This record gives sequence, C-alpha cells and structure tokens, in this order.
Amino acid sequence: MCERQRPGMRGTAAGGRRTGVIGVVALLWMGWCSEVWSDVWGDVWRDHAFSGYYKNLFVASQILPAFGPQERTVLDLNRLRLRLRGGVGDAVDYDLQYDNEILWGSYLETRQSAFQEALEPETYFDWEDAYVRRGQWLGRHRLYRAHLTFRGARSELRIGRQRLAWGTALFWNPMDLLNPFDPIQLEREERPGVDAVQWGWDYGVLSRLTAVYARQRGGSSGALRWRSHWRGFDLALTGGRFRGDEVLGFDFAGQAGLVGLRGELTGTRSAQDGDYARLVLGADRSFANTLTLNLELYYNGRGQARSRDYAFARLLGGELLSLARYYAGFFAAYDFTPILRGEAYAILNLDDASRFFAPRLVYGVSDDLDWSLGAQLFDGPSGSEYGRLESLFYSELQWFF
Repeated sequence: MCERQRPGMRGTAAGGRRTGVIGVVALLWMGWCSEVWSDVWGDVWRDHAFSGYYKNLFVASQILPAFGPQERTVLDLNRLRLRLRGGVGDAVDYDLQYDNEILWGSYLETRQSAFQEALEPETYFDWEDAYVRRGQWLGRHRLYRAHLTFRGARSELRIGRQRLAWGTALFWNPMDLLNPFDPIQLEREERPGVDAVQWGWDYGVLSRLTAVYARQRGGSSGALRWRSHWRGFDLALTGGRFRGDEVLGFDFAGQAGLVGLRGELTGTRSAQDGDYARLVLGADRSFANTLTLNLELYYNGRGQARSRDYAFARLLGGELLSLARYYAGFFAAYDFTPILRGEAYAILNLDDASRFFAPRLVYGVSDDLDWSLGAQLFDGPSGSEYGRLESLFYSELQWFF
C-alpha cells in the first residue's frame, strides 16, 4: 500500500495489553442489552440505542520504495462496528463502540505492513488486540470509543476514550492537537479518540469554557479552551501543553454572505522543533444545483522549504502529517442524481510542486447501503513529498444498521 500510518489501517502493536475478553464481552453485552434493558430497566436506562455498520474496503496499490523492491499488493478490510449508547438516570450518558476487523491480502506479508504493525498506538490504553495473525490473514478488535458523560445544569464531565474535535478546517487542523487528522487519509470519517478527562461549562447561551487532561503515547496533555459567538462567527482561544509542547491557538468559523469562512492559527514552542507557527485559511460555497466548492491555504512553520530536508521517517511513523511549508487544498462535490454523488480532493505542495488528487463516486444502493469507487493519485518530482508515495485504487461497500 502507498498509505503511510493512518487510523483504520494500523496493525496491532507488539506487547499491547490483551483485550480479547473485553471485546467478546462487549459484543455479547451490546446484543443482549439492545433487546432487554429498555424493558427490564426502563426507569433507569433511558434513550437506549444500538447501531453500527459493516464495511468492506478493497485496496490495490504497491509498496513504497522505502520498504524495498516495489511490488503490487492488495488488501481487503472487513470491519464490523457496534455502538451502544444511552443514559443512566437523568445525569449520566454512556457511549461504547466496538470494532472487529478481518483483513486479508498480500500486503500483510510485506515489510511495510510489518513496520506499521510494530508502531505503538497513540492512545494511552492499548485496547486493541490481534486474535489471528497468519500469513495473509489478520483478525483484530478494539474499543473505538468508550466514555461516560456526567451532566449538570450547565456543565458536563466526560471520562474515557473520546473524540476532541477542535479544528474548523477541512484539510489541515492545527487546532486538533489531541486528535490530529491526516489530509490524505483514505477513510476520512475515521477519527481515533484520545483517553482523556474533559470538563465543560456553558456560562452563556453560545459560550463555553473547556478544560482537558489526556494521556497519550509520549506524555500527557492539558489545555483550556474558550469558545463564544460574535456577529455570526464562532470564535475560540486555546492554550496548553501537549506532550511537552507549549501551544497557544485561535480559530474561527462563520458566514460572510453566501461564503463560509474559517481559519486556525497556532503558535508552538517545542523542545524538538523550536518555535513555529501554523496557519490555515479556508472558504467554501454551496450552490442551488448541489455543487459545493472549498478552498484552503496552509502555512506549516514546522515544515521545510527544500525537499532534501524532509523528515520522511517521522512522516511514515505518524509523528508528522505534512513535510513542507506551503500548501493549497481544493474540494468539490456534486450530486449527479439523488443517489449518485461525485467528490474530489486535491492538494498541491507549493514548495516542491508535488500533487495529490482523490476522486470518488458514491452510489446510494439503498437508504442504508452505500457503494464507493475511488482513487488516490500521487505525482511529483523525485524526492518530493507526494512524489514518493504510490497511487491506490479502492472499492468501499458500507451497510448501516
């Protein structure tokens, strides 16, 4: 595969805590609870909901040059996600999501796959385990989300594995320091959570103060975030220490007439990378004929102006998500019919002129079944960021229940 390390395609880390019993119990618990709890404990268990999806993702590509002689490979991922959520009494909510995956393909016998499987997980608790690892087969399961939320009149406390989405942009999110997003990620909807404690206080109708403490691989993080609304725009300030780096950031999102505007700015003091800033500005417009356009410009102060200075090892390991300094991103979507949608993502590295293009067609087979065909195409000069990656082609079938 051409993909670098990304959520949803990662192997199990060696030496991780075993979670086989947790996974099996969670699976049985969800199925049983969906039928019984609402009837037996109706006065205690409220708003009980059981849902999920099955996904088949087939990918064809070839190995990155960094992992030896190039060879064409395939990988077929089958994922079952089960979600149980609801409330206990009037003040406690719960959300539990369990994944069970079976992967098959020649990719699993490559050095690139072995490299990805050896990477330590970003989360503090390694709630992922492989129950089958044999040749071209891999079976694994994990707790994707698991958190409790305690609600007060104007505040809430959330404990456990959760998604902390602070970014407002589409391609790059300097503010998403706890859950960073890879702009060329294949499964764009997959956002691994963080093991954290989050407290929020709604001190106004559209104003909120949030405090977070999280444990991750490489250290702990703590932050304060203020969010409010002014003249049609959501505004936020964030400050904290993220795994040893001191960060101060500002973000906004709103409408100026028919155009949506958003932006994120962060300043970071890092013992490893020094002082640097990151800035993303974006605009989008939706038309009556269903056409949607989005443009973003990104400055990455941690990046390098020359490709010969790129830290590819940190990129492949998931430590960095972008290598250069200046980028432009473009997104377009159009509904050809009520059940056929076309999408395209494009990124241009303005420093080394390498390019990324990802077209996709999504066909709504039924209300709960979608079929997608797409590609991720990489091109650029020798040694450039996207010129070093290999294109892939995929088919994705997803059934929701």
